[in-house]
Order: sequence, then C-alpha cells, then structure tokens
Amino acid sequence: MAEDHQSDAVQDAAAQLETLGGTKPRILPGPRATRIEADVTPRLANNWDQVLQVLNRGTHFGLTLTDTGQIAWLRIPRETGTRP
Repeated sequence: MAEDHQSDAVQDAAAQLETLGGTKPRILPGPRATRIEADVTPRLANNWDQVLQVLNRGTHFGLTLTDTGQIAWLRIPRETGTRP
C-alpha cells in the first residue's frame, strides 16, 4: 500500500511541476526515494511561489546549476510517500 501512495504522491508532484513549468519533469526512482527533477524554465520561475509548495512536499528539495541551466528537484521517500 505504501508503494501505491508513494506513486500517487510522485505522480501528483510531477504533474503539478509540468503544469507550472510547461515541460515534463524527470522521475528518477531510487532504492529509498524517488527524485523528481524539473528544468527551471521562465514559466516555472514565474510560478515560483507555487513551485515551492510542490517542492516542500519532499523530504529534501533544492536547485542544481548545470551547464545547460537550473534544475529544481525534490525527493519523496519510498517508505511513506510523504514528508515526515
């Protein structure tokens, strides 16, 4: 059951980031948590207050600078699917 809940939480966060940013985020499953990465587009930046609400659902979140731009990411644990 926890797996289904986690999957719902991941899919919901990814869908909201796609709506806010206009591009499909990457979902990267790991052994203990799933990481969701979204490219920081101008549209995502313009919706930053709402983006922060989505990112805050993870146990960890942040921004990463790459050679091609910025990535907003969050990590949702596989055990509970929610922030402790």
